[in-house]
Amino acid sequence: MKMSLKRFVPVLCTALLIAGGCAKQQAVKADQPIAPSTTQQAAAPAQAKPAESKPATAPTTALPDSNIKSEGLAQAQAAPSKAASVSQALEKIYFDFDSDVLSDAARKTLAANFDKLKGMGNVKVRVEGNCDERGSDDYNLALSERRAQAAVKYLTALGIPASRLSSIGYGEEKPVDAAHTEDAWAKNRRDEFTISK
Repeated sequence: MKMSLKRFVPVLCTALLIAGGCAKQQAVKADQPIAPSTTQQAAAPAQAKPAESKPATAPTTALPDSNIKSEGLAQAQAAPSKAASVSQALEKIYFDFDSDVLSDAARKTLAANFDKLKGMGNVKVRVEGNCDERGSDDYNLALSERRAQAAVKYLTALGIPASRLSSIGYGEEKPVDAAHTEDAWAKNRRDEFTISK
């Protein structure tokens, strides 16, 4: 019995030492994400005082997060104003009654819009065709689409990549002037340029 006890005690002590050593390694590994360190010397104080290391790292991680959130919020607020300024910078073009042919004035306006678009990087623009209230809904919808496509074709011929342009026709759905006069109808026969998403 004495012989087996003498053999058992060292084995038991070795097992306790190994188990205790593994526990220390796990505690250090658990503390490393809380208090990152590059050496074991820095990890030892973190192990001795884990409560002090947590508050010390909290402000440093909170500041970059709040800065990122602030920058993201500022960018999100700036995006609509940029889109509005681009849309306002691009001038509308107008069409004659029952026509999708670009007039000389429309071509000059499109050339000016082309110069503005060249300086706007990769901003994508949607050309929105519109009609006055005269004509059937189906006819006006098709005419407004042809008007928008005419502007897109002209801008691509000038050098704007087709991937930056899209077109849509709204027919008579979006009048800028609801009056039933020649002046109102002339204002409604137009293409507008907006930022597409």
